[in-house]
Amino acid sequence: MADILKGNEVVTALNKELSEKVVSLKKEGIFPRLAIVRIGDKDSDISYEKGAIKRCETIGVSVLPVKLEEDITQIELEDNIKKLNQDKSVHGILIFRPLPKHLDENKICDMLLMDKDVDGVTKGSLAGVFTDSNDGFPPCTAEACVELLKYYGVNVAGKNVVIVGRSLVVGKPLSMMLLKQNATVTICHSKTKDLPKVCSKADILIVAVGSANMVNEQYVSAGQVVIDVGINMDQEGNLCGDVSYPNVSKIVKAITPVPGGVGSVTTSILAGHTINAAMRQGGM
Repeated sequence: MADILKGNEVVTALNKELSEKVVSLKKEGIFPRLAIVRIGDKDSDISYEKGAIKRCETIGVSVLPVKLEEDITQIELEDNIKKLNQDKSVHGILIFRPLPKHLDENKICDMLLMDKDVDGVTKGSLAGVFTDSNDGFPPCTAEACVELLKYYGVNVAGKNVVIVGRSLVVGKPLSMMLLKQNATVTICHSKTKDLPKVCSKADILIVAVGSANMVNEQYVSAGQVVIDVGINMDQEGNLCGDVSYPNVSKIVKAITPVPGGVGSVTTSILAGHTINAAMRQGGM
């Protein structure tokens, strides 16, 4: 059986480091604060919000929940974002997406001040990832993958890393972050020919497609490290990843579980981005 790369151990290590940063900030009179903008009442958003609030409060980051109605107008939402941009007590802003279809999501994301964009949704933040600069912040889930590999001592330099998924949330920014660490990266997607064969040749396989249990034993080989980013519901209504854990874990060297893997690390990354944003805005 594979080694299980649990997120909780990564979270414990990150939280200790972040709590120390918060103590230093508060000594300077800076109290890091995250605003979470939620439109409507999606169960997944509510669940993530609760987890984020709990994680932030544990570390010492206060949270301002901004609950807006599903039928909010574009102008009303823009006014809310402008107020949060101008509020100096708010250091980071997270907006749950996708937004309702009647809203212009691209415009809303680009309205965010890059300095407060703690989940890498603005063009400026993404440009920072792709140009290897320190502008803005990368998407939290992509960075959670990097932190998890780092914590468990998985050196990506010179390794063949295959990422299944090409979104701006995980696949594309994560590829740039791993290239920075000298990995050889292949991005795959629904049009990739002979996807199982490509995946099976990877040293490290990262799956982020949002398709329950898509990756089975045909996609993997012995000695691989598998990072499962997916969070789905299977036919029985159980939480599962993009990887068929029972089958794949019998073959590969190491694998992240779902739940309890990458997803559990993202809220600590979010808190960390908020703390770093507060430090930057405070001139530290």
